[in-house]
Amino acid sequence: MPSTTEQSAVTVLGLGPMGRALAGAFLDAGLPTTVWNRTPGRDRDLVARGASGAVSPEEAVAASGLTVVCVVNYDAVDAIVRREAVTAALKGRTMVNLTADVPARARESADWAAGHGIGYLDGAIMTPTVTIGTPGAVFLHSGPEELYRRHRAVLDVLGGTHTHLGTEIGRAAAYDIALLDVFWTAMAGYAHALAVARAEGVTARELAPFAKGIGAILPPIFEQGAEEVDAGTFSGEGNPITSAVSSMAHIVHVSESHGIDAGVMRAAEGLARRAVGRGHGADGFLRITELLNPRR
Repeated sequence: MPSTTEQSAVTVLGLGPMGRALAGAFLDAGLPTTVWNRTPGRDRDLVARGASGAVSPEEAVAASGLTVVCVVNYDAVDAIVRREAVTAALKGRTMVNLTADVPARARESADWAAGHGIGYLDGAIMTPTVTIGTPGAVFLHSGPEELYRRHRAVLDVLGGTHTHLGTEIGRAAAYDIALLDVFWTAMAGYAHALAVARAEGVTARELAPFAKGIGAILPPIFEQGAEEVDAGTFSGEGNPITSAVSSMAHIVHVSESHGIDAGVMRAAEGLARRAVGRGHGADGFLRITELLNPRR
């Protein structure tokens, strides 16, 4: 793998918190870094650290063989890179899109890029801004393997682990959506738990250490559950779905007795009851994946 000094310079389009973190990591690694943001002035601190501030996105793109884009969504990406002058400047260069969106948009963007002679890699950042440039960062990538290998040394300076998920361009976004589903569902559950606890006179600080304990038991459950889902077996030994229905009903009852919306838990309970109604009461809770997305 070539060293970073042998790689081309890098451009970063988008200087929100994550974009600034990415550009900062490139600068810390000594890479010639050009930056641009739609709102003027966002580049001041980066320019003070040695970045080149471009006055237009086409100027920024023309400065480097590799452009990293990180903005709010793909609509914002398109508004930048599909300008005629920017598209022309990108031709023959590589764009790594680290913007979060949906798999279908990643595929459409790859088709657009191919049609304009632009190398395209899609990616997802799975950790907060504070991890960028540290061992704690996690990046997922998808797209042409040769293109990924060519720019791997530059991407590596962003820190942490980088995983190439395959050539199918939508895979990074698919992982991102699924993993964010875990995160935001968990955060919604935690917020609901804190509301119920407070209604019962338990403070968030009092509950938090025990909530961490619940979080700690999840990793092995995730691993075992993944094996069962892929195999189509859903062992309920030790915790059948009928038991889950009972505990979820208790949560709904206490929540609603305090006037707290229990819609999310009612939905989960409803899925579990449907599984029981179809004769799967002795199975584990992940049997509901078959209701949500039946095997073909």
